[in-house]
Amino acid sequence: MATNSASAAGAASDRQRRDAQPAFVLHTYPFRETSLVVETFTRNFGRVGLVARGARRPKSALRGLMMAFQPLLLSWAGKSELRTLHKAEWQGGIPQLQGLGLMCGFYLNELLLKFLAREDPHDMLFDVYQEAIASLAREPEPAAVLRRFEKHLLKELGYALILDREADSGRPIDPGRRYTYVIERGPVALDHGAEALVEISGRTLIELESDNFADAGTLAQSKLLMRFLVNHYLGNQELHTRQLLREMQQI
Repeated sequence: MATNSASAAGAASDRQRRDAQPAFVLHTYPFRETSLVVETFTRNFGRVGLVARGARRPKSALRGLMMAFQPLLLSWAGKSELRTLHKAEWQGGIPQLQGLGLMCGFYLNELLLKFLAREDPHDMLFDVYQEAIASLAREPEPAAVLRRFEKHLLKELGYALILDREADSGRPIDPGRRYTYVIERGPVALDHGAEALVEISGRTLIELESDNFADAGTLAQSKLLMRFLVNHYLGNQELHTRQLLREMQQI
């Protein structure tokens, strides 16, 4: 009987251990005297909170690895809300973000922290995020990267945008018409002279659908539309990195 109990306990412990999981660090903050709490985004388990014990000690093997925007393999165990990190391995392949790209990366991380519930897997979103980070490292103008990520994030959360047809009539979007966007419905055509809180052209909707941001007008209108939608779904939550980005672009 005792042997069976021990076996069951061992099996339960094994089920709580996760080894070599692809992950990114989203945010860290000090915990007790020498440790860190690490908010991570993992491919198979979504957003996971970990305690990196002793990671603030000068000789800790984890100290130099708890950096954002670098692909890692993480191993952890435990069954509380904060699991214990046991091992981290750097995978490389993405240059360190700098300047405006770095701030845009922090913006993506803040979106994930605010939108994703703990341990809700989004493996496709993980791939989109990894590609976005790699793009921010090489693209001098990051706006299109942000718009693509915002669009795919909303889709993953069940708020997919309708961009190819009119909400009322079901007709295909007319590239020459003016539209507004009604949340939970989609694009609604604007009559001549009518005004709306958000106004976008049919061409912008069509190009946003295909992730084509070559036109400056499309990029500008897509930014307004995505800001409107992200603000709505965030509710009263404030995005601190958005304000920092505005200030950087005014310098």
